[in-house]
Amino acid sequence: MNVISHHELVVLLIGMASMLILSRIASELARSVRFPVVMGEIIIGIILGPTILGNFAPEVSAYIFPISGNASIALNGITMVAVIMMLFVAGMEVQLPVVLKQGKAAVLTSSLSMIIPFTLGFVTAWYYPQWFGQSEEYKLLFALFFGTALSISALPVIARILIDMGLFKTKIGMIIIASAMFNDLLGWLIFSFILSSMQTTANTSNEFTYTIIYIVGFGLFMLTIGRKILDKIMPWMQQKLSWPGGVLSISLGICFLSAAFTESIGIHAILGAFIAGIAIGDSVHLKEKAREIIYQFVTNIFAPLFFVSIGLKVNFIENFNGTLVLLVLVVAYIGKVSGASIGARLGGFTRKESLAVGFGMNARGAMEIILGTLALQAGLINEPIFVALVIMALLTSLTSGPMMRLFLDQSYFNHSKQIENT
Repeated sequence: MNVISHHELVVLLIGMASMLILSRIASELARSVRFPVVMGEIIIGIILGPTILGNFAPEVSAYIFPISGNASIALNGITMVAVIMMLFVAGMEVQLPVVLKQGKAAVLTSSLSMIIPFTLGFVTAWYYPQWFGQSEEYKLLFALFFGTALSISALPVIARILIDMGLFKTKIGMIIIASAMFNDLLGWLIFSFILSSMQTTANTSNEFTYTIIYIVGFGLFMLTIGRKILDKIMPWMQQKLSWPGGVLSISLGICFLSAAFTESIGIHAILGAFIAGIAIGDSVHLKEKAREIIYQFVTNIFAPLFFVSIGLKVNFIENFNGTLVLLVLVVAYIGKVSGASIGARLGGFTRKESLAVGFGMNARGAMEIILGTLALQAGLINEPIFVALVIMALLTSLTSGPMMRLFLDQSYFNHSKQIENT
């Protein structure tokens, strides 16, 4: 049996300790200047990776973060588990009743904020693949991916921005949250099918048909019967099992089982984790404290390991393409802001309010980076595109709040238009 050696274990532990301690320091510095926490974590990864440390002290970099061997495999496994857990937490943020209760404005905003950026991204990638350095082999899949990448929003980042600005309980805040939930749900579903279509085990039409049947059946079960079962047993779990360990272990166990199921049928594990998060997070009996414990456990331990690992994979200086970054930024801003703004305008908002909704929906953040990382690992995109997506995710998150504040009247920040948080 192949086991990790004494030396490899030491290397793995030193690497993880470095990632956690340094990323915490950097994220606190980022928080102090009101930058996204993820920015500090990625910067630490860039410093520890081939961009900085690997360039100036390659021996040290190769020792702490070897590119091969059991320590490297173990770290990759941990970061993959981190992605699954982060999608589970993102799913817990999705509250289907909130989406359904927002009415016409939410339907128009969520639909157009998905359709317009997806179409713009797909058309750009399909007709001009040479701009992205793409071959004809995966032309369709890349066009689908790029459209999806421009369509998806970062629900956790958007929620945090709205809370910090005092807009979470306003009408605009609820429309943005409901639309972002819909975007996340549909976007991750599309992306999971893109990844599955690249696998050699899912090439035949019969296998693909069965995969569709399985995932639709699983999704319907988890979001209807499964959700009701979990809602019924949640009080028992929280009263009879040790607190908070019982809820934490059972919830993450369901997350991993759901992820294992979708991975086994040819759909990426992230979709199973995301659906499980929706089912568990939607329970009215889940204590807010339990939800917060799960969130803190994942975002403060596993999430930093993942976001630091991004900088370990790619040399950001060598793969920086200014023209490509500008192209991705322009298409991303135009597609998302215009789509969400038009939807909000048709839904009855004023011109300035609609633009505020558009920029509120424009924050990509962590979800975009996760999506780009998985696409890079699958060989669907190259390093320059990945770097461009990471920069786009960070810049859209940074500019979302200030642009919303620019278009909204002060009355919104005085809470004069608050509504009940349903």
